[in-house]
This record gives sequence, C-alpha cells and structure tokens, in this order.
Amino acid sequence: MTLISNHMPTAELQALDAAHHMHPFTNGNELAGRGARVITRAKGVTLTDSEGNDILDAMAGLWCVNIGYGRDELAEAAARQMKELPYYNTFFMTTHVPAIALADKLAKLAPHDLNHVFYAGSGSEANDTNLRMVRTYWAQKGKPDKKIVISRKNAYHGSSVGSASLGGMSGMHAQGGLPIPDIHHINQPHWWAEGGDMSPEEFGLARARELEEAIHELGEDKVAAFIAEPVQGAGGVIVPPETYWPEIQRICDTYEILLIADEVICGFGRTGNWFGSQTYNIRPHIMTIAKGLSSGYAPIGGSLVCDEVAEVMNDCEFAHGYTYSGHPVSCAVALENLRILEEEGIVDRAGAETAPYLKEKWDLLTDHPLVGEAKIAGLMGSIALTPDKSSRAAFAADAGTAGLICREACFGNNLVMRHVGDRMVISPPLVITKPEIDTMIERAWRSLDQAHARLKDEGLMKAVS
Repeated sequence: MTLISNHMPTAELQALDAAHHMHPFTNGNELAGRGARVITRAKGVTLTDSEGNDILDAMAGLWCVNIGYGRDELAEAAARQMKELPYYNTFFMTTHVPAIALADKLAKLAPHDLNHVFYAGSGSEANDTNLRMVRTYWAQKGKPDKKIVISRKNAYHGSSVGSASLGGMSGMHAQGGLPIPDIHHINQPHWWAEGGDMSPEEFGLARARELEEAIHELGEDKVAAFIAEPVQGAGGVIVPPETYWPEIQRICDTYEILLIADEVICGFGRTGNWFGSQTYNIRPHIMTIAKGLSSGYAPIGGSLVCDEVAEVMNDCEFAHGYTYSGHPVSCAVALENLRILEEEGIVDRAGAETAPYLKEKWDLLTDHPLVGEAKIAGLMGSIALTPDKSSRAAFAADAGTAGLICREACFGNNLVMRHVGDRMVISPPLVITKPEIDTMIERAWRSLDQAHARLKDEGLMKAVS
C-alpha cells in the first residue's frame, strides 16, 4: 500500500495532474500553468498540502465536511460494510439493511411529514430526481400540463443538465444548451446588490411576491413547483431578509404549488439547526439532501419526500433511479456520521455556542475599509467587498476581480475562503473551536489588508459609475 505521506515531489504530482486530470469549474490550461495545490491529508479543520503547509479549511471542503476531517469511526463503518455487503442495488423489489436503517433515521430527523427518501449519489442527482418527481406527481393527479418549475436567478442546484437548468447561474447556462424547457427564473433576495432604496424588509416582500406574479403570468395550472435554497450558498451566502420566507410560504400555501427546499448545503447543522427549513420555518413538500449527510466521507444524496407526494408516487412505477441509489457503504457511512453529529451534540453546540461566537467575530469585519456587509446564518457567512460602503457600490473592474485578489491573499495566508464574485464566503466544519475561529478571523483580516493594499496600488478601488 502506498502511504499518503510518501508521495512524489509536488512538481511531479502537478505535472501528472495537468496531463491527465480534468478539474470541475476550471480553466485547465490556466491551472496547468500555475500548478494545482496538492492536498495530502487532513484532521479536524486543518488541511495539509504536499509542501507541508497547514491550511485552515473555512469551506469544509465544498460545504460538506460538517463533522471535520479524520474521524476514524466513519472509515471503520465503511470497512465493515464493504466486508459484509460492498454493493447491491435497490432495483427489482430488493433492499438492504443500510438503506432501510438510514431511511428510518432520516424520517426521524426531518421536520414535518418528510417521512420518505429517494436515494441519489449527489445533490445534482437528487435535484434531477425532484424535477422528474414533481412532473410525474402532477401527471398522476391528472394534471400533466403542470410541469413548469420556478427557481431563482443566481441559485445553484447542481451541474447536471437538469439540476443546472434548475439553477439560475448565467455562466452555466451559457454552455451546453441550458436551461431545458419549462424552467422559469425569478429574481433573488439579494438586498445588498439589488435592494436599491428599499429597506431589507420591503425588498424581501417584493422579491417573494415575484413568485406570485410568475404563477399568475405562467398559469397556476402550468406551474408544478418552486425550488430554492433556504440560504443561497454557492450564490454567495445570500441570507434573505426576514420577510422573505414567510411570504414565500404563504404563496405556496395559497396556490397548488409544491415547495422544494434545496438543503444540500443548509442541511445537517449548517444553519444552527438540523435543517435550514427549521431555521426559516419552511414547510417543504420535498427536501434535497447531500453533502453534510455523510460529511463528504462518501458520495450520497437524496430527496426527502412528504407523505402526500409519496402516496401519489407510490401508486405508480416511477421509471427513474441510479446504480448507486442507496449504496450500502455510503448509507453506512451516513448513519455513522449522523450518530456522531447527534450523540456528540455537534449540531446543538454549533447552534447554541459556536455560531453566536462566529457571528460576533464575523460582524466585526465590517470595520475593515474593504468590507461593506457581513451576513451569517449559523456556520455559513459572507462579506461583501466594496470600494464605497455608503452606496453599496460595485467595483468598476470586472465582477470578481477584487474577490479573486482576496482569495489569492487567503491562500497565501493558509486560509481557504472562497470568493463568489466580489463576496467572500465561509462554511467551516461544525466542529471548529473558538480558538480556531479566532485564527480564521485573524487570517481573514490579514488577507483583507493585503487585498485592499493591492487594489489601491493597482487603481482598482473605484466604484462603477
């Protein structure tokens, strides 16, 4: 067995990576020119690269390593399951113990009557499932024309053809003939960038009521569902105004529209509760889950489905599924992950202790001259970079220029903090400690200082006219 610590020199690894590995969301030639960062091991909230640098991972991988890195229990659960039943499918009237046990556990954890799960391998796959499920549901109820799904601009729901169409990211839609038909997008509840002269409360209501306007425009008899993240994650950790979700819920209750809460990022403790739907008092018919379900230790996703929808779907043969739906090893890992999150009180502690401490420290970043807004929901946060706080101005430079400069400064300071345009976002493991939060904030502040100095030196601290 090759030991991770006994690897080739970094330059050789980078050359092999550039020669054979095509990265997601990456310009391959640009990456090859600079060389990929090679991560070799991790523990807690800390990554170690091939050069021996210890890096604080304030993104928990891709929003997913809620339990932190290096938990042997999950590796042991996977090994036990591989020895007992490494794989079997759940097609052809067949099931297995891990899929049964995890479905039962999820039904107990999920709010309201989300008592059923359709397994997938990822959040993208689960949202493809949701797209087909809501259309099949209405067809089964004698309303086959109800197939339009309303989503939001700048939403992220995955990168497969169906899920990327549900998402509202223009850069993704520019490639591959997206979106597919019968997907409609309304505006996002992003007050900082789009609120104009309205108060956050007024803006939240206005953006929520765009859903009602779209239903009237498209026809209630044509609209199948509305899908949204409780907090837009990949869109920049856009925390909606307090008025937004109650109005969305009212509209979905008023009209015959299914509500899908995409909890791929928000689920399993990220917002300080087990689910973002609990944080924002949302009552979804379907909830998308993935990422924190296994803390990223094994690929798994799914759709939690309410009793009403499941009853209709169970009355037909739903011609849909994946080879790895309910993979026994992934289910076993997810079960162990949920056990630890629950028994060690990680979610409760994150909501009651860690999140308030992080908010206190995160809010102070607005004192920095480069930061106009700091938003946070549980253990996911964002800051808006701006050349002019008073007017909430965007930079005159191309969107993302300032964010990229700040991200590069973060990497130089051994901090993984992501940029989304000119917003900087974090989503650290739920197990992050208060001293580690202090370290994260200190490195973030230092990175902001360096980014601010570079922006000034390069004449980029100018507002768009």
